[in-house]
Amino acid sequence: MTTYQFISALSQAEPEGHLIARASCSQLPDTALLREMRDAKNVADTRFGCAPFARITLLPDALWQDNSGESLLATLRPLFSAPASENVIIDVTHVDDTVLAKLLRFLFNQAHRLSDLQLKKSDATAIRLRHITALCLPEQQERLESVFFQQQAIANGMIAARRLSDMPSDRCTPQFVVEESQRLCAAFPSLRCEVLDEQQIIEQGLGLLHAVGKGATCPPRLLAIHYDGIKDGPVRCYVGKGITFDTGGLWLKDGAGMYTMKYDMCGAANVMGLMLTLAELNLPVRVMGVLALAENAIGPDAMQPGTVARACNGMTVEINNTDAEGRLVLADAIAWTSQRHPQAHYIIDIATLTGAVVKALGYELSGLMTQDERLRDHLTRAGIKSGDEVWSLPLDARLKKQTESAIADLCNTPTNNAAISASAAWLLHHFCPPQIPWAHLDISGTALWRESGRSVASGRPIPLLVEHLLGDMQKG
Repeated sequence: MTTYQFISALSQAEPEGHLIARASCSQLPDTALLREMRDAKNVADTRFGCAPFARITLLPDALWQDNSGESLLATLRPLFSAPASENVIIDVTHVDDTVLAKLLRFLFNQAHRLSDLQLKKSDATAIRLRHITALCLPEQQERLESVFFQQQAIANGMIAARRLSDMPSDRCTPQFVVEESQRLCAAFPSLRCEVLDEQQIIEQGLGLLHAVGKGATCPPRLLAIHYDGIKDGPVRCYVGKGITFDTGGLWLKDGAGMYTMKYDMCGAANVMGLMLTLAELNLPVRVMGVLALAENAIGPDAMQPGTVARACNGMTVEINNTDAEGRLVLADAIAWTSQRHPQAHYIIDIATLTGAVVKALGYELSGLMTQDERLRDHLTRAGIKSGDEVWSLPLDARLKKQTESAIADLCNTPTNNAAISASAAWLLHHFCPPQIPWAHLDISGTALWRESGRSVASGRPIPLLVEHLLGDMQKG
């Protein structure tokens, strides 16, 4: 785990660290080198002549004042691809709260590398960030201690989710996700796990989850993680799509479309990571996280186009596209969750559901669909405050024709190939009783971090969900 400490003067910093500061930082020594670096209009960086530091990087003030924080992080990422020191000394005296939160999550997330999966030979002596020294004013320290603690807990949940998501799907099966979640949750007495195996899934009527998972040699699972930070009170619920690999089923994807499909379980992984964060923060709240886990495979038992399956709430769905499986497992999991907690404070589902949302919103915004205006407003505000933003897409009865079926209550995809993301959400809303506020987050664009033609899990939208939960607790 990355450790951290606070100092009020650079003279208190351990030697051989990497100093990152604003060009206008008043604490910088008055040397010829630093005067020259301060005069630079762009980023100034050196590893030479900067004792007692191993490296000094001065960043223009404008980067620290960008409310999105993206410019600052874009500048820092190359610096941390090959760190000069295990210790970074960073000037946090004049940083916007949202920018600081994103900065800290970025730094704490350096604790995870793909090499940690131990699937590739790597240099065990390579330098990696292990300690953060924060330069702040004495009067800032008490507030910053709370900020650092919270953001590290969020980052720890993100790292757990990222590690699980990055694991190849031949290892990361539904049962593997269950066992790994149980192992991680065992560290927190406030967390307990409840598992439905394939037989219990059938017995409890989760026909949609069963339909998706029955074609695979690795059977489906439903995992509920319960967090009891208090004994009584409303239960907040999160449901995650956990397709551990998506071939498209008999509606087979092409090779390029299948390459990143091990990440089709990021929604479930992020729900698991969220639960770990809440336990680490020790929040006085009751929460249930539900992971709907299945592999969408081809085979003799795979669901066929035209199959009609029945969900646990009794509704039937015509499966006219086997590659629209995520909404099927989510629908059953949402209905099952609402039956377990008919008075749930809210249900929020998280899923890498549609490529269409990426075409609409790109890679920085998660799609938000809900008919509950209060929930929409609170999630939108939480996204802005956390720097993990959402954007609303419409969801109303004008989408009704998109899910009509002649043979079943609903069909899982519109035959006209229009409004794909919103149509999926319209299907899902049938499985949450109207008295429970419900929202759907399509994270197809944001669940992955894309750089240099490669994709890795991002851990989003855990920051958004924690910020929303904290705000919701305050509102009562």
